[in-house]
Amino acid sequence: MTEGNPAQVDSGHTENSNADEPLPFAAPCRDLDPRSPITWLKGGWNDFRQAPGLSLAWGVFSWLISTLIAWGAWTLGGWVLLLSLLSGFIFVAPLLAFALYSVSRQICLGNQPTLGQTLRAARRPYANSLVFAIVLLVIFLLWARAASMVHIFFPSNGTVEWRDLLLYLGVGSAVGSVFAFITFAASVFSLPFIANREVDVITAVVSSINAVLRNRWTMAAWAVTVVVMTAIGFATAMVGFILIIPLLAYATWHGYRDALDVRQWPILPSSGHTQ
Repeated sequence: MTEGNPAQVDSGHTENSNADEPLPFAAPCRDLDPRSPITWLKGGWNDFRQAPGLSLAWGVFSWLISTLIAWGAWTLGGWVLLLSLLSGFIFVAPLLAFALYSVSRQICLGNQPTLGQTLRAARRPYANSLVFAIVLLVIFLLWARAASMVHIFFPSNGTVEWRDLLLYLGVGSAVGSVFAFITFAASVFSLPFIANREVDVITAVVSSINAVLRNRWTMAAWAVTVVVMTAIGFATAMVGFILIIPLLAYATWHGYRDALDVRQWPILPSSGHTQ
């Protein structure tokens, strides 16, 4: 059984009828129901329940990283830098969730995930994940530069009127939303793809963007879900990320299996050997 049917368990073989036939430039995508995010969250919660200790451990690690970054931003630049970095959390979150895809993958294969398996699985696609991290870093730096330019709209006099503040927030939100959409579309399904199959970064990113553009309403609903849950994490002084980041990572894995048909790409070994 393969990921051709998302309800089936992913096995260790491909279904490319001709081994010499070149792989397509992008993985075929399926049409998704707008209610699919609910199913993804249910699948993510089931994965969390099957590996609670490992999930909480990664959640605590993500919380610590987020807290250290926020503390450093507050210490170095006050609330302005803190707000900028918190807004740029969308660029960091996909990388924090990368290792967690292995947990859902092991559960999908019928195994009980362990910390060692998770670390090994995160290390195997090291080159591709490093390239993707560099891409995200470049996007983040461009966004940070754009955010600093937006500060020209911030009222410089002593009296701040609501009209001026709304203009500043509106321009900043519009600029940030462009970079956020690019990051979301490029990473939402590409990172699980990289974590599961022998695929290059370009193919994974193009596949992800294609699936997002072809399922606009479903992916809009998923983006809103991610934003709301991220806001809850910030509202709880980031403590909520202990639960939220693993849950979103697992749900994203189920979304990836639901959205992309990746049978033509060889699967990565799950436990140090080819299955």
